[in-house]
Order: sequence, then C-alpha cells, then structure tokens
Amino acid sequence: MGGKNISRKNELETDECTIVPTDPMMAREDTFENFHIKGLIFDCYQTLIDIHTDEHTIETYDTVSAWLAYHGVKIKPEKLWDTYMFKVKERMEDSKEIYPEVRVEEIFAEICMENAIWKIDEKILGIETSRVFRAASIRKLRPFPQSIKLIEHCINIPKCIVSNGQRVFSELELRFLGLYDYFDFVIFSSDVGYKKPDLRLFMTALKRMGLELEPECVMSIGDSYENEILPAKKLGMRSMNIKEAWEHYGITD
Repeated sequence: MGGKNISRKNELETDECTIVPTDPMMAREDTFENFHIKGLIFDCYQTLIDIHTDEHTIETYDTVSAWLAYHGVKIKPEKLWDTYMFKVKERMEDSKEIYPEVRVEEIFAEICMENAIWKIDEKILGIETSRVFRAASIRKLRPFPQSIKLIEHCINIPKCIVSNGQRVFSELELRFLGLYDYFDFVIFSSDVGYKKPDLRLFMTALKRMGLELEPECVMSIGDSYENEILPAKKLGMRSMNIKEAWEHYGITD
C-alpha cells in the first residue's frame, strides 16, 4: 500500500533510508537521501494534481440544480448558490478552530433536506450531490508528470498526503489519476474539521508514520509556504517547495 514496486536506476542503496545517487544529474547537495529522510509528507493540489475549479459561476449551479430535480430536490440555481455559500460561511464562523474546515456533503445534505419534494435519503444524496458539484465545477484536472517522476524516484521511502481537501471527492480524484496507491495513507482536512497550516495535521501524520520522535527525518513537500513549509519548520521537520524538488532532481515533464 505504501508504493508501487518500481525499480530505481542510477542509485546505490546503503541502508533503509539512505540512497546515494550515482547519476550526476541527481547528485545534488540537498536530495532527500542526503538528508537521511525516513518519511515524506506531500500536499495534494498544485503539488501532485494540477487543478482549476470554478465554484463562482452560475453554470456550475445550473448543472447541480438540474441533476437534483431528478432526485427529489427542487431548488433554483441562484438559490442553491446563495444557500451553499451562506452555509459554508456560517459553519466556518461557528467553528472554534483557528483554521476551520467543513464537510461539503453535510452542507448539501442540509440543502437537499430543506428543499425535498419527496422522501429522500439526505445523507446519501448529500454525498452524491457533492460529487456532482465537484464535477460541474472542474475546469482542469491532471497529475503533474514531474511529481509522478519524483514519487517514483523515492518509491521505497514511506509517504503520505496531508491535504486541505474534501475526502468525499478528493480521494476519488487521487484514485482516478492513479496517485492514491503510491501513498501509505492520506489525511484530508475534512476528516478532522480544521485545515493546514494547523500543526495537528502534520503531528498526526508523523505519529502514523511512527516518526513523531524524529521530525528531522521527515520532509514536507508542497506549493505553499504558509501551509506546507512553515508548519514543517515549526515542528522541526525539513521542507521543500515542489518546484524546488523538481529542480533538484532535474525533473521535467
């Protein structure tokens, strides 16, 4: 589950967590292996997945509204948009967390229940509506080929994902794009009710990796200084911007 068994060329193994690159293009000073890295924590969006969504156009809500009509929920696109945004804001403001997160399936379940015209299972419909909403809002969704090469280069190092994402559809996107099985586990902010840069997300990842006493042996990789780099530094972990990681390994698409 921790990764696909892909052979690594141009490397000599010296112990379970140290690899010495033999290719001059890979023998850079700050490679994972020179840091004696025992674990990697990846961000998801704009790190592994190149994505663009649009939740602020009426076309997105037109699609969801039309789909809901066939599932016992009558609500106009404009009302759906306003209600969704209001409920997200309300839950964020009511949360006691500094960086609050919601579960979109719960919000859509409420909307469906309030606008149902026949008996529905609001819990199941909330999940399905979340996925339709995501599909309707997607404008671009693809893996970064450079990141796939990076993952395959360090295939035998334990890896996880910590993401500000919604498990209800984000896990499916990782699976669809062929990324999910590279990782030992995935933590989404929707699982816990708070987002990065909350340190608890990284602390949970360290504990699940069995490296909570060795944070200096774990590297956080992402695209955001605030969400991936700074929290890692606060916990004594190492960190690297994803584009910096591509550059270090001479990876291009």
